[in-house]
Amino acid sequence: MSKVHGGMKCVKYLLFVFNFIFWLSGLLVLAVGLWLRFDPNTVDLLTGDGAPKTFFIAIYILLSAGGLMMVVGFFGFFGAMRESQCLLASFFACLLIIFGAEITAGVFGFLNKEEIAEEIQRFYKDSIAEDNPNGTAIAVLYHKHVSTDCLTAIANFVDEKLYIVGYIGIGIAGVMIIGMVFSMVLCCAIRNSREVI
Repeated sequence: MSKVHGGMKCVKYLLFVFNFIFWLSGLLVLAVGLWLRFDPNTVDLLTGDGAPKTFFIAIYILLSAGGLMMVVGFFGFFGAMRESQCLLASFFACLLIIFGAEITAGVFGFLNKEEIAEEIQRFYKDSIAEDNPNGTAIAVLYHKHVSTDCLTAIANFVDEKLYIVGYIGIGIAGVMIIGMVFSMVLCCAIRNSREVI
């Protein structure tokens, strides 16, 4: 038997919808992370000896957060369905942790944007050095950009990728805040319904 009635039943079903959207958002975060990690341009530019690792640190944080979001979305749906205070409170705590991880990854990426671009530019300069046998192949990969200045093209490449991730992160953060509000409202409604009985 349902423990919530009236408007709280509406919140319960909104939480179902939210968790489905949250699960899809986790899938999107995971997909963007995989795209950034395995995009041929990114892989070609950022692999090899001496390649910068800072960009991949942010990507791995993103991949972890996306996978965790998918799992937490499933558990949030189950908690709302069972009307369990414990599961809903755990869901809220997990959302809060994921929210913090996404904020950390976003801040890390934007604060280190110049460092990431500088590392990639340094890697480019080192790769085209005369003593590097693969220098020509790496230079050809970098010259796929439509620009006369390679270092500017590299900085633009990093900016473009980080802004895509940033905009998606802001959208998902908004969805997460809504989910946290819904889960706490439903959790309190379940607690109040138990006190009435």
